[in-house]
Amino acid sequence: MSDDTVSADADNSRRKFLTMATAATAAVGGAFTLVPFIASWKPSERARALGAPLEIDLSKLEPGQMITQSWRKQPIYVVRRTPESVAKLESIPDLKDPQSEASTQPAYAQNAMRSIKPDFLVLYAACTHLGCLPKQYFTQADPAMGDDWPGGFFCPCHGSKFDLAGRVFNGSPASANLVVPPHKFASDTQLVIGLDADASEGVA
Repeated sequence: MSDDTVSADADNSRRKFLTMATAATAAVGGAFTLVPFIASWKPSERARALGAPLEIDLSKLEPGQMITQSWRKQPIYVVRRTPESVAKLESIPDLKDPQSEASTQPAYAQNAMRSIKPDFLVLYAACTHLGCLPKQYFTQADPAMGDDWPGGFFCPCHGSKFDLAGRVFNGSPASANLVVPPHKFASDTQLVIGLDADASEGVA
């Protein structure tokens, strides 16, 4: 084999190697370019923290249960009330703001239930006194709360008490009812935090 033939084979091998290397680099570069493009289809963590809507599946939430979610870096309570607790909300005495006239909630949640649907309550999980997280005491006449307790929330920091509509009781340090965030129902089992319901959706 002549030196010219060996040199030509070496050149061909180098060209093939460079061609494959260039193609591989282009493929990897394309993939890295595609990743942020695909990621842009979904709201980023920062966007969600700034207020992008939060969707919550309620299909497995049983009556008497509560789940805690985070929206805008704040905890949100979602409670599924029992029929008994809903019925009792119309006649709870000794509340500071029973009609929520001096409290914060969307217009569609300014009712006795403070909600769109009677069985679902949505609240910011922060006491309106100094921002502590109220604890759930949903059982009526809970031994820790007394025989006249209708079910609700108790703030362990300074003793504020709220019913199962988030309304504050007289004698509590908190001056206002728990805050209701904007929310709506995309379906019977899909709750969206951060979007307002239509005015017609509120409970009468």
